[in-house]
Amino acid sequence: MCTKGSDLLVAALENEGVQRIFGLPGEENLDVVESLRKSRIELVLTRHEQAASFMAATQGRLTGLPGVCLSTLGPGALNFTTGAAYAYLGAMPMVMITGQKAIKSARQARFQLVDIVGAMRPLTKMTRQIISADSIPSLVRDAFRVATEERPGPVHLELPEDIAAEASTASLIPPHPIARPVASPAALKSIVDLILGAKRPLVMIGAAGNRPRLVEALSDFVRRAQIPFFNTQMGKGAVTGNSELYLGTAALSERDYVHDAIELADLIIAIGHDTVEKPPFLMGDARSGPKVAYIGYVSATVEEVFHPDAELIGDIGTSVAALADALYQRVKPHPEFLRLRDDIHGHINERANDGRFPMIPQRLVRDVRSVIPEDGIVCLDNGMYKIWFARNYRTMIANTLLLDNALATMGAGLPSAIAAKCLNPQKHVLAICGDGGFMMNSQELETAVRLKLDLVVLVIEDFAYGMIRWKQAVDKFPDFGMTFGNPDFVAYAASYGARGHRIAAASELIPTLQAAFEQGGVHLVAVPVDYSENTRVLVDELGERGATYHQSE
Repeated sequence: MCTKGSDLLVAALENEGVQRIFGLPGEENLDVVESLRKSRIELVLTRHEQAASFMAATQGRLTGLPGVCLSTLGPGALNFTTGAAYAYLGAMPMVMITGQKAIKSARQARFQLVDIVGAMRPLTKMTRQIISADSIPSLVRDAFRVATEERPGPVHLELPEDIAAEASTASLIPPHPIARPVASPAALKSIVDLILGAKRPLVMIGAAGNRPRLVEALSDFVRRAQIPFFNTQMGKGAVTGNSELYLGTAALSERDYVHDAIELADLIIAIGHDTVEKPPFLMGDARSGPKVAYIGYVSATVEEVFHPDAELIGDIGTSVAALADALYQRVKPHPEFLRLRDDIHGHINERANDGRFPMIPQRLVRDVRSVIPEDGIVCLDNGMYKIWFARNYRTMIANTLLLDNALATMGAGLPSAIAAKCLNPQKHVLAICGDGGFMMNSQELETAVRLKLDLVVLVIEDFAYGMIRWKQAVDKFPDFGMTFGNPDFVAYAASYGARGHRIAAASELIPTLQAAFEQGGVHLVAVPVDYSENTRVLVDELGERGATYHQSE
């Protein structure tokens, strides 16, 4: 029996368990759109292809299974490139499907023709043009395999319109489980001996430790091994529970309060550290500072600031479970770490009750944390506030604070929140964006309204590209080229059918957010921020502790 190529593609996606595709189709996708209409897969129409790719990447991040997005050829496909880089650096499994003109004829000459396969090559794990309908099942199966395998990331498939219309007799290929390699017993013993020989071991959880399938294993490791731990920005929230062993987040590279614990340690066990992140600490001369034992799926990337002394390579979940068995009741946390814990938490919570207006970041983080339930999801865009949320926002359940410390692109906060809400309709989901980042994909408010989502968007307003403006001031450049005007955000929200609110006093934020979640629907809450604390804390206060902190871009 013959099957049309587009029907075969959609059947192959259903075969992979795909339930939702984010996208903005074009003429070259019309066969696929019709096949989707007849399928069980939901098509979430977005207002920009970049937003669709951010949504698909976020679905991959939250589920561990590839999110899928769809676009037309040329300009539409090129709008996927930022999302591809976002998923590639952030290790988020995603499959991008783009259309293309017919390849067996050229009735429109070179109109809109761009080498998308070539453009995607440095941004993906795999990129292929489908040149025969018969190859669709094998290419789709391989795309999902490659996207999911460690290190996860994006894959691109280009489907020309004549191949989408072509008949095929090919059969679907059933998915098979991925067998992940396990570390050798000798390597495991070597790491165990290193830990038992250390006087002040300290665990660091990085981005690759923050995978959905690792939550139980890592949480159990923390409970049983009894080694104090901290995390990188993208490792934040990898462990469930309000552990007394948690010391904080390394939101900066040096001289923050959590670095007192790093300097105290004689061994750092780096679980899943990925050097795409801004360094959580800086390794120096091998003769000084703590030793570093790296636990990961693949060997560590050696960098000037990260060069581990020992490695345990294999499935992280299996490795930490074996370590927990070997270390159970054999390690006690050094009491100085527990003293430092209280000191670190005390410092980062200073001024959290400050009533000044515009609001300072510490109060903003505290108020958001008080409103969001433990299982609520906060999706951050990129801006100065990200450092404050990384330092100050405490998570109790894994994958409830989504931030990007890899590509660190602006414009992803609202699309990520939409994807998180689609996946978790019963949970509170809050997008937090600066006014600069929000306006880069603010059109997706209409998408959220059309989908009838219960979603709250908090827009932090400083009328500037605040992080770069702060960096400009720290480096003693004149204040130039970083400020802009904003729309009336209350009216702007209303124009999309959402409800807008403006905070006029610090005391208003909590009740406004609470009321927005209770009422349901899409709400935009605009809050002015006072970023003078950036200099007071991150430059002056931390500078007094040693070398002045220098924010790298």
